[in-house]
Amino acid sequence: MSQSPAHQAFRTARNTLLDAYGDYEKALDTFAWPQFDGQFNWAIDWFDAVARGNTNTALWIVEEDGTEAKYSFADMADRSDQVGRWLLQIGVKQGDAVMLMLGNQVELWESMLAVMKIGAVLMPTTTAAGPADLTDRVARGGARAVIANSADADKFADVAGDYLRIVVSGASDGWLDYRQAYAVQPEPFETVTAPTDPMLYYFTSGTTSRPKLVEHTQISYPVGHLSTTYFLGLRPGDVHLNISSPGWAKHAWSCFFAPWIAEATIFIYNYTRFDANALLQQIRRAHVTTFCAPPTVWRMLIQADLGGGAGSLREAIGAGEPLNPEVISHVQREWGLTIRDGFGQTETTALVGNTPGSALKSGSMGRPLPGVPVVIVDPATGELADEGEICLDLASAPTNLMTGYVNDQAKTQRVMEGGYYHTGDVAARDSDGYITYVGRTDDVFKASDYKISPFELESVLIEHPAVAEAAVVPAPDETRLAVPKAYVALAAGWEPNEQTAIEILSYARQHLAPYLRVRRIEFFELPKTISGKIRRVELRAREEAATERIATEFRDDGIRGDRASG
Repeated sequence: MSQSPAHQAFRTARNTLLDAYGDYEKALDTFAWPQFDGQFNWAIDWFDAVARGNTNTALWIVEEDGTEAKYSFADMADRSDQVGRWLLQIGVKQGDAVMLMLGNQVELWESMLAVMKIGAVLMPTTTAAGPADLTDRVARGGARAVIANSADADKFADVAGDYLRIVVSGASDGWLDYRQAYAVQPEPFETVTAPTDPMLYYFTSGTTSRPKLVEHTQISYPVGHLSTTYFLGLRPGDVHLNISSPGWAKHAWSCFFAPWIAEATIFIYNYTRFDANALLQQIRRAHVTTFCAPPTVWRMLIQADLGGGAGSLREAIGAGEPLNPEVISHVQREWGLTIRDGFGQTETTALVGNTPGSALKSGSMGRPLPGVPVVIVDPATGELADEGEICLDLASAPTNLMTGYVNDQAKTQRVMEGGYYHTGDVAARDSDGYITYVGRTDDVFKASDYKISPFELESVLIEHPAVAEAAVVPAPDETRLAVPKAYVALAAGWEPNEQTAIEILSYARQHLAPYLRVRRIEFFELPKTISGKIRRVELRAREEAATERIATEFRDDGIRGDRASG
């Protein structure tokens, strides 16, 4: 089929990055965001153009019981055409918001393509959302339709609104049967969408406040993820595995846009309970070449036996939150692969990363990705600095940035103040341009007039075998105003007692500067968002609300002497 000018522009930009694989400086010098003459629809202009007649595997889903299914690019083009035509028949129109509340199943991918093809707006939602969350999301997102599995249909019983209810994998009273779509003739689409038309609504994880609703356009995510494709190091023909749950932005990053931008296979392994050895077996069996996982998964993987090797893995990536140095060192020793870290947000695509072939600096998450105008701004003065808030320079019109927060102009204006998009994350930048994460602006605090980065302290604590996860927050102190306190989730086999506290505090004392000393510790079930991120804001509130010493905490001044000095 003939290729549209939009397709050619996108392909040229993508190929520029492919040609610069392993050469960061070349990528910076040669890459430019593609420009479109009035219209662009990624699902039509890019995906369909590479998918028609293409028998290569686009999606490979393996279940826990060993059953699996493979779908070619051509299959996905046809299936999404059918779903898109059916959605139009039942009344979904261009510009309507469609909530997708599905797991890692083929209907998720085909419906995402279908919604894009008809010019409607995707609103992915985690299956972990409950009725209260759904009421809020349907209302704020203005959902015209909801697509969900029958197991989740009851959650919508009291969710008011004038929206179509579409059920997958079963039947439910009052819901339309998604399977009807497969009886529709799969005719290709020629929908016209402008680059600035809304294409996607995403809810943030809500680590510090109520989740915000982010709006992305026909280019900010589909085109913006060229930066993510380069960061991940994806190549045509790769088999890419990303551990992420549907409904969250990272799933769209690495389980949808980036792999198919690269014309790679998306590999999915579904499981009910994480099993490191089973995951490793699948990575080797499927000849996975690129693997991305959050720090939580990497921390669990290194508890397993990595001695079987990395199989066909070429790229190992950590994303979602900063990765602790100890994990990187362990994988390097066992596999000879360096986990490359990076940084981005729901509001953006990948912004900063250790790219393939680049020299890595310990603790750094890398350098600004090609085409991404990252700057460091001093929060006090608003001037460019070597340490401060990670921002995007709006004068450079970054392609991979949201339009704003839906129906919240005040919050949008706040994050766009002063000519910059403010990420809310603090970092330091060295003379070579490498950026080291310090923490969220809300999480960094002072103790004895020293600035404390919780992440720095947590990275040391996690090295101790007793610590599965840790969150450091300020605890009020009469002398120092605040002192670092660690909330710790223990690894299996360790008891939440004084002896364990002594061991962890002693280890921290030996490996941290005196002014960074963790002075209190409490064994605690860490509060998390439904996306799995730690809500330090709840822990800070707990400390601020305490009117007397918390009985279940241990203090280094209470267990000092030979026992605490190690």
